[in-house]
Amino acid sequence: MYIARILTERTDEGNVLTAQGIIDALAAYGIPANRKSVYDDIEALRQSGMDIMHRHGKDGGYFVASRDFELPELKLLVDAVQSSCLVTGKKGRELIRKLSKLTSADQAKQLNRQVYISGCASALNETVYYSIDAIHAAINAGKKISFKYFGYSTKKERIYRKEAKTYVRTPIAMCWNEDKYYLLTYSPGFDDPYATYRVDRMETVKALDECADAFDRVSFNVAEFIRKTFGMYSGETVSARLAFHESLVCVVLDQFGNGTAMTEIGGGRFAVNVEVSASPVFLGWMFQLGGKAEILAPESFRAAMCEMIASGRSVYGD
Repeated sequence: MYIARILTERTDEGNVLTAQGIIDALAAYGIPANRKSVYDDIEALRQSGMDIMHRHGKDGGYFVASRDFELPELKLLVDAVQSSCLVTGKKGRELIRKLSKLTSADQAKQLNRQVYISGCASALNETVYYSIDAIHAAINAGKKISFKYFGYSTKKERIYRKEAKTYVRTPIAMCWNEDKYYLLTYSPGFDDPYATYRVDRMETVKALDECADAFDRVSFNVAEFIRKTFGMYSGETVSARLAFHESLVCVVLDQFGNGTAMTEIGGGRFAVNVEVSASPVFLGWMFQLGGKAEILAPESFRAAMCEMIASGRSVYGD
């Protein structure tokens, strides 16, 4: 076991250890050894599946040739951790430290990377990892969950919703949107039984013994629900006809999918018919496209955009 640790931590294709080097390393742990015992142990490790190679020659020696994660894969994982808004700085450093143990000490130095992501705010709730685990456990067991839901004040103090009452919901699926985890839930008895919650805003999440509420899994399409709900904010779903400048084809396909049908309507514009959530988030997305995007129908949706624009003018003036 010590030889396995020594080879894992200290060797790779560019760094090898001779049999004598392994004996010296074992001595540092207070373990006496000789060449024969080292050869026998290395062979036993090979038989157990550890990929140990021996390079002959003047600069030869033993090294671990392959691992569960290769260095490029670890670099990718480190970049993902550092660029995730979900991960706090403290938790990020802890995860990277653990990832570094999956390679040699020399290669681990290459994992000391810095990725800069524009507009990414660090998470404030470090317990989100345990919340995710409890949610998945409940989904797999077909149970309900309980939790408290909160927002933040300007002092970054938690403000609990519904006077800190405990929510009890049936978890359906976890959703990843714009570097945030959301939980899709079902609760019969509400006008809209389906709702989403930011997982990093959930506290004391517990899987209950109470069985999950049954819902129509055949007719309810999770992927379709997420697609229609821009920014994960709930709102009335409407059948909208939208017009865009031809320069926005890629933007439209990114938002609505490659299967979206587009019809040229002249003037360098095209129209699409889509199902969307009539929420301020979607209106804001349309607004940011400026004069290159227009809501054609329904009229009530156009009126909602006009109202949002008028509200903004009232704040900033004419």
